[in-house]
Amino acid sequence: MKSTNSQTPVRSRVIRVGSVAIGAGRPLALMAGPCVIESRKGCLALASRLAGLAQREKIPLVFKASYDKANRSSHQSYRGPGIEAGLEVLREIKERYGLPLLTDVHTAAEATRAARVVDMIQIPAFLCRQTDLLLAAGDTGVPVNVKKGQFLAPGDMRNVIAKIESTGNRQIILTERGASFGYNNLVADMRSLLIMREFGYPVVFDATHSVQRPGGGGDRTTGDGQWAADLARAAVATGCDGVFMETHLNPPAALSDRENCVAFAALRDIWRKLRAIDEIVG
Repeated sequence: MKSTNSQTPVRSRVIRVGSVAIGAGRPLALMAGPCVIESRKGCLALASRLAGLAQREKIPLVFKASYDKANRSSHQSYRGPGIEAGLEVLREIKERYGLPLLTDVHTAAEATRAARVVDMIQIPAFLCRQTDLLLAAGDTGVPVNVKKGQFLAPGDMRNVIAKIESTGNRQIILTERGASFGYNNLVADMRSLLIMREFGYPVVFDATHSVQRPGGGGDRTTGDGQWAADLARAAVATGCDGVFMETHLNPPAALSDRENCVAFAALRDIWRKLRAIDEIVG
């Protein structure tokens, strides 16, 4: 799809994720939670605090947590509790706090199982061209959030969209998370948000994964989490429908992405700035 070069942003359709509406000029949404479920107790504690923050600040919040991080740099890194235990934790969070849920899937079978519990399933960036996975995700009938691969141009996402649409599912969200140029680094090109918006679906900016340094620690990914909020502000100013931001009660102790996740204690002030920018731009 060629750029229109118009000064008027392309409006997307509205995608409903549980009680949260994303797109078409709706209030900026937040997808937040831990990178991975570390324990039932810890995940519930964070979910409780996020639910309270969302209520106080009137945040359209989707709670995100992974039951398995299948693409860790090292086979010795913590991956998560697995799909069975992880989905039980997520089910409990929904029952207790009423938060819409998002989790990522890695196989067609996982998509079917996860869709019975969560409100939206996510396709990881490394898997965004896997046809069988995309078709299985579409077949679930639930909204699908696709992370744009670090190796794809934003315009290439038209083919990803077409695969999901072929199932009849048009509940699609596209997420930008930086482009890889090698040397353990990512670059966030804000034009990607505008290009992907032209496909007619909501776009989200992944602030915490965009500051990663993949493999920067040799056997693990490092990053520049101190810049996550800055990139999020730039993305909202450019024009996006939501921000994806992993958070933790104690980032230095996180078992995954500890250099990149945002401290929960800082999230309220970050959100207030993002909301203010969105109100100006919107």
